[in-house]
Amino acid sequence: MADKTLILFAHPALEKSKANRALIEGIRGIENVTLHDLYEEYPDFLIDVEREKSLLLDHQRIVWQHPFYWYSTPALLKEWFDTVLEFGWAYGNGGNALEGKIAKSVITTGGSKESYTPNGSNRYSTEELLRPIEQTATLCGMNFSKPLVFHNVLNLGKSEIADAISSYRNWLLNPAD
Repeated sequence: MADKTLILFAHPALEKSKANRALIEGIRGIENVTLHDLYEEYPDFLIDVEREKSLLLDHQRIVWQHPFYWYSTPALLKEWFDTVLEFGWAYGNGGNALEGKIAKSVITTGGSKESYTPNGSNRYSTEELLRPIEQTATLCGMNFSKPLVFHNVLNLGKSEIADAISSYRNWLLNPAD
């Protein structure tokens, strides 16, 4: 049986997003992939922690997909981290529920790949800026996989978006890094 993947998707303005909307539509229907839209599920930010824990336990691979907002996640995904990954369950004394699971960030940025370099306007690579998420996964005993980053999404044409969808689908179907 194939490992199941849970995509925790967070975009507060999906109707305005060309890239994330296309990525989500492009991966719908893949077997053993559960798409969980946090803003659709929790517009009031009142997260059902037990339901979220159950989803996590039912999947081997966890994907956090979101636009890169101010070098971080949208607010609801941060709230999800704060409320769901509880001490004694996800980490800390007795907190090993997620141990051995694979975690991955899939993000979109408005900036170019070059802007995420030491000489670029953002001064750091996206991998460096994702270290808090990587450390969160590590603290929970998860194996953090190399992130899948789509840069310059505001300027992507149809063929580049199709390539991004293909890359994402390929990883979901063949997850080895």
